[in-house]
Amino acid sequence: MPGRRPGPSVKDPELYEKLRDEGSSKEKAARIANASAATSRTEVGARGGSSPAYEEWTVADLRARAAELDVEGRSSMRKAELIEALRSR
Repeated sequence: MPGRRPGPSVKDPELYEKLRDEGSSKEKAARIANASAATSRTEVGARGGSSPAYEEWTVADLRARAAELDVEGRSSMRKAELIEALRSR
């Protein structure tokens, strides 16, 4: 698609497009594509840590994570809204 070409900072455009087609945000797709270009796609997939599901987090923890990611309107969001906003980043 000519309108969805990633910028020059994206190191693995093929992976970027695949992730965008799967519904990832531009920011998330670029982060993953660039991380895989620095090492390998397999290593990036295996590198992830373990963390409890967002449903197990407290609202305060969710808001703190949303603040790290600069989620707009986080202070007035309910738990379900925070989880949805964090997952879409």
